Amino acid sequence: MKSQSRPIPRRTFLASAAALAVAPAALAAARRPALSSINVGVIGCGGRGTGAAMDALNANPATRIVGLADLVPDRLASSRRHLVGEEEFAGRVALADDHCLTGFDAYRRLLDRPEIDAVIIAGPPGFRPAQIEAAVDAGKHVFAEKPVAVDPVGVRRVIAAAEKADREGLCIVAGTQRRHEASYLEAMRRIRGERHAASGPDQSGVGEEGALGRIVSARCYWNQGGLWVHARRPEYTDMEWQCRNWLYFTWLSGDHIVEQHIHNLDVINWALGAVPLRCTGVGGRQVRTGPEYGNIYDHFGLEFEYPGGVSVLSMCRQIDGTPPRVEEVIVGTRGVATLRPGFARIDGAGSSAPDANAGGGSSGEPWRYSGPNPSPYVQEHVALFSAIAEGRRVNEGRRVAESTLTAIMGRTAAYTGQSVTWAQMVASEQDLTPPRLAFGDLPVAEVAMPGRTKVI
Repeated sequence: MKSQSRPIPRRTFLASAAALAVAPAALAAARRPALSSINVGVIGCGGRGTGAAMDALNANPATRIVGLADLVPDRLASSRRHLVGEEEFAGRVALADDHCLTGFDAYRRLLDRPEIDAVIIAGPPGFRPAQIEAAVDAGKHVFAEKPVAVDPVGVRRVIAAAEKADREGLCIVAGTQRRHEASYLEAMRRIRGERHAASGPDQSGVGEEGALGRIVSARCYWNQGGLWVHARRPEYTDMEWQCRNWLYFTWLSGDHIVEQHIHNLDVINWALGAVPLRCTGVGGRQVRTGPEYGNIYDHFGLEFEYPGGVSVLSMCRQIDGTPPRVEEVIVGTRGVATLRPGFARIDGAGSSAPDANAGGGSSGEPWRYSGPNPSPYVQEHVALFSAIAEGRRVNEGRRVAESTLTAIMGRTAAYTGQSVTWAQMVASEQDLTPPRLAFGDLPVAEVAMPGRTKVI
């Protein structure tokens, strides 16, 4: 997490250009929000958006949920009932009818509300680049769920929005919650060394000597069974059904490698302090072949090449009846780290680095994190609201955009059957957005076929 001690402009900041002449100390004080209230709007009111709103309420007693926006009325109504019905947050959920908005432009109308300080963006990933961009343009702080895009054009929009957020002094925190989990943070402090604790993919970490020595390879996995399916109903148009069943359409989810496996790939980028140079791999649609599964794959197996000759095996699968495995394994010249939610262990000669707050360990013994491990889903919002309240800046936009592009790179390699470079992804003009965002006809794009599907 990048944090700088620059003050944050708020909705009450600078009524006119003449205010720029205010002395720096007075200006800093004017930009800091009162802790009595941080007003939050939620864009995307499904299970993740509603859950993120709850996490935000738990993160800071100053948080108030004051607006909702979603594509369809029933999903918004369900979220509204759930949030209003939570007795522990009585008085902190204020959702008047005119603050509960639906439709493709609902997020823009929500962002027009001057009382909103920050927004949670948690609808289908295909909509996130435009929503992040619009939120920054509206002067709002942002919590954006991962991934932040489904194609390279969207990634570039998010990076541009993150750069604008820096210029405007706005905060962006991403839903890559491992970056906010105590066990991961302590493991990375050891793996990367003190100088790189909690840092992002800035190219500086490759080759650094931490507890593992020099990192030589890594593996990451998100293997599990299937997830939910939203069955089609006669009253749904093509567009509405795809948006409700969004997991299974690449233009909405990015495929499960982008929507889900990004977590693991983000950890690899973090550990190596770099993004991959090249990717080669396979994938397919072996079990989930019915029309209800849209046009995505059900498995991927990939090899990423990182700077310094570091090879990373990446595997993800959503197939019922198969054993689960969700973890990252990082191999160095002096040890091996195994990481998963709630678990961090380092084995080998570099494993012992005693620390009274993180499990310690004596010479030759494995190190295992045993300290407190509060919910990282809540800690994400703690990071955002603390920065807002303290007048600091935190901006994870570029970092999560690069991890999103890493996952897109893997998908592209599997979809096309080609070896794909980072340079190709950065320059790619692939834009999966439909020509018109409106309820109506929308044919399902054909399933990608290696050897036929082209790198765009």
